[in-house]
Amino acid sequence: MTPLADYAAQEQYSLGRRYPEDAPKYRNEFQRDRDRIIHSAAFRRLEYKTQVFVNHEGDMFRTRLTHSIEVAQISRSIARILHLNEDLVETIALAHDLGHTPFGHAGQDALNACMKEYGGFEHNLQSLRVVDELEDRYADFPGLNLTYESREGILKHCSPLKAKELGDVGLRFLNKQQPGLEAQVVNLADEIAYNNHDVDDGLRAGLISFEQLRDVRLFDEQYHHVKTAYPELAERRMIHEIIRRMINVLVIDLIDQTEQCLDNVRPETIQDIRQQSSPMVGFSAPVREMSLELKQFLRNHLYRHYRVHRMTNKASRIINALFDAFINDIGLLPPDHQETSRDYELEQGDSGRARAVADYIAGMTDRFAITEYERVFNPVELT
Repeated sequence: MTPLADYAAQEQYSLGRRYPEDAPKYRNEFQRDRDRIIHSAAFRRLEYKTQVFVNHEGDMFRTRLTHSIEVAQISRSIARILHLNEDLVETIALAHDLGHTPFGHAGQDALNACMKEYGGFEHNLQSLRVVDELEDRYADFPGLNLTYESREGILKHCSPLKAKELGDVGLRFLNKQQPGLEAQVVNLADEIAYNNHDVDDGLRAGLISFEQLRDVRLFDEQYHHVKTAYPELAERRMIHEIIRRMINVLVIDLIDQTEQCLDNVRPETIQDIRQQSSPMVGFSAPVREMSLELKQFLRNHLYRHYRVHRMTNKASRIINALFDAFINDIGLLPPDHQETSRDYELEQGDSGRARAVADYIAGMTDRFAITEYERVFNPVELT
């Protein structure tokens, strides 16, 4: 195994867990974190949570689970070359979407609107809440009791107001510090994965076309290379070939640019990384511009496509209706969630009641949310 860089996250220097535990015998601390995530209920539910397309729209589209695995693969490849901690980047990648609502960003936007008077909702904060509080598996502590470094990586962004409520893991936002390089790698691997694979899913669904994508430089350059090398290649294989090359361009540029930044700064410890004024992992200016161009294209031509808009409109109506029903009558919740809602309400008033409802809805898969909607509002569905 390649030795870790001095500025990588290393378990002997970990800032520890919220609840002390004996060290694991045959694995390191970050492997333990990863294993706890894989065995969590929230991780299993990612299989039926959407990326762009609602789960029942088709079996071949990305889900939050397949996306998380793809982010982990890209992250580990980058970490290996940069001599960073592969186990930690895998842990962060597998956990980064645990708090996502059903129906993707449409579900998050709808739930955030419902929670506007009660502190709002943001899936990044919810992912931390899942691993810190909501997973209910262990006798000695709530949540998964992950290391500080894993929790730091899960919490990609946070307002100062929220950061004050989060204790140790919120301090870096108040002190304007950076996370470790492992967290920075996963953040951009996430962007690489979802942008490029949304192109794949959008083409597969017929919502965007080769002709439209030729206006995007990152796509057009690789399209030209593939078409020149393989003029008779079938479209399905051409799509895969172009996208893998697009990912390769981004990953190589990110590694080269990050190595250059490390050479310039010459950090000696992870604390040197945290003290930087800006992230050290990033793209060169030309490639960053191409990546932003791709993101803008997807926003305009895929995420705002009328067929996607119809799906997101349905999703918003389901989330809004369920929230209103549950907040007004917690007796509609399953018994264990009723108990939680009452406990939260005693502690925090209306905000606590709303947070319990938001936790319940955010934990739903796409198809469970649709089924629950039918159970609550369809007079034919009596159970």
